[in-house]
Amino acid sequence: MTYFDQVSEAAAFLHSRIGSLTPKIGPKIGIVLGSGLGAVADAVSNPVFIPYAEIPHFPQSTVVGHSGRIVAGHLAGTPVVVMQGRVHFYEGYSPVQVTFPMRVLGALGLQAVILTNAAGGIQQGYHIGQLIALADHINFMGFNPLNGPNEPRFGFHPNSGLRFFDMTEAYSARLRALARQAASEEGFPLEEGVYLAVPGPSFETPAEIRAFRTLGATLVGMSTVPETIVARHMGLEVLGISCVTNLASGLSATPLSHEEVFEAGRQVEHRLARLFERLVPRIAALLNFEPALETQP
Repeated sequence: MTYFDQVSEAAAFLHSRIGSLTPKIGPKIGIVLGSGLGAVADAVSNPVFIPYAEIPHFPQSTVVGHSGRIVAGHLAGTPVVVMQGRVHFYEGYSPVQVTFPMRVLGALGLQAVILTNAAGGIQQGYHIGQLIALADHINFMGFNPLNGPNEPRFGFHPNSGLRFFDMTEAYSARLRALARQAASEEGFPLEEGVYLAVPGPSFETPAEIRAFRTLGATLVGMSTVPETIVARHMGLEVLGISCVTNLASGLSATPLSHEEVFEAGRQVEHRLARLFERLVPRIAALLNFEPALETQP
């Protein structure tokens, strides 16, 4: 069975479980939740829970704070598919496995994804619990998930599925504008930053953080970038939101730990949920003017 066939089988399974939620058009927005940010899934009404272990070929999350299940339903009246947890390269998965779930979301017919993560704050002035919209990224993971033969059948939208494709706007400017407006209405500013992705699992050294700052990075983490690359390959619009869960190495007076990251995420997850309840219907309204190609299995 080819990789494309595996993705198609997983998407068909999910569609059989969630197709009744929106039988005419299916969900158009996906959300991926990072460490400690699971409360967004709690805001989904009439949820259908599907553990990753039940989905054919789906990789299993092994990290504390990643529940490892799909939550499908409605967020503020909008049909969504939420991934409550992701898998990472440092868990021993290949780049193709890491991005398999994103391929499946694309095969479901989604038009946009919101990728969240827990990130270390590099820029002076960031504080723990701050939400930052991603304006761009720097890939320091040592791989591109599209290495190898190109599969044009993953081009679910016009001008997508190409081996060489533009990444000038990896993170959608118009979705960022909607997010900034929604955040302002929630009573907090949503700054924009540049996320630098490293493979992990060790935290960065102070010298590395100084180098990353010189390169223009304001955030550092161990996820999101492979998913963004694959989403853009498929023609999906991407909105990235980082939660500053710790100050990067050399900026904090205490040693870094995953427990600190997880707890900081728990403190801000309800704010993130309120933001998404305000934001998701606006993204859906925007997407309604640009119907996707029919891609449901």
